[in-house]
Amino acid sequence: MQQDSAEILALKILGWLVANEELLPVFLGSTGLGEDDLRNRASEPEFLVAVLDFVTMNDEWVNDFAQQASIDPYDVLRARQALPGGEEIHWT
Repeated sequence: MQQDSAEILALKILGWLVANEELLPVFLGSTGLGEDDLRNRASEPEFLVAVLDFVTMNDEWVNDFAQQASIDPYDVLRARQALPGGEEIHWT
């Protein structure tokens, strides 16, 4: 996945988070951001990384989004890998 496609997917996930009345407060609380920050920082790759990192903490969230968006759940992980700092780590 290319970085621009990953950013678009992360923005879709952000929209899904904003629409989720139960999960949005958890995201805001864990990041320390306010709702204004969501609008102001949505174009920053570093912010989109935080969105993907948050969602990938829970398989159920990934699967819920993927089902709603009609995508492969692994696309969320592929998007994370395509953004800065998401390269696969090789321990050898």
